[in-house]
Amino acid sequence: MQVVTAGADALIVYFGDIIDKKISKQVYHALKILQKIEGFIEITPSYTSLMVVFDPLVYTHLTCKQKIEDSLANMDEVFESIQSRNITIPVLYDEEVGLDLRAISEEKECTIDEIIALHVKPTYNVYAIGFLPGFAYMGTIEKELISPRLPNPRAKVPKGSVAIAENQTAIYPQESPAGWRVLGRTPQAMFDTNFEGMSYLRVGDLVQFEPISKAQFLSLGGEI
Repeated sequence: MQVVTAGADALIVYFGDIIDKKISKQVYHALKILQKIEGFIEITPSYTSLMVVFDPLVYTHLTCKQKIEDSLANMDEVFESIQSRNITIPVLYDEEVGLDLRAISEEKECTIDEIIALHVKPTYNVYAIGFLPGFAYMGTIEKELISPRLPNPRAKVPKGSVAIAENQTAIYPQESPAGWRVLGRTPQAMFDTNFEGMSYLRVGDLVQFEPISKAQFLSLGGEI
């Protein structure tokens, strides 16, 4: 762990320099510990680090750094008491909404059903929230499914589009431009002001995708 200055009232806590489930778990647990400390105004998690914005009337850089290091010194001992949420996301995998299902199946020389099976197989870790409010970066997908971003991004994709790029997957929380390759769509809202942090998913969540039928998708409030 390394703690470095990031501004007049901020520090960054680094736990590593690669996207890795173990490092992500450290970030998540550290987040839960530091969120309980008074005088820490905002804590923003990323793939390998946390940015801590502190109250300069309470801490200096030096005392904040010491507080972080002391608070996380025995972090391993509390790992078992802090549980990740297990989330199941229903997804309609169909060419009507999976804009790139056919193209990926042809590129990979396998059936659409095999593409779907590859996508639902892993339990994904939520590494970061960004790009758009509620946009969760999740990984990692099966190596057979790894695909590059679109060479020419779409002007927009519908809200709820479930997509992949490189070795990650994500859900578009609202209609927006998109360079990721779309496999399906979920009726589950990803962004809402009533959600904690306005995001349905949080860093540290464990996510499983579950295929559903078109009828189920529509009954859950999905739109085509």
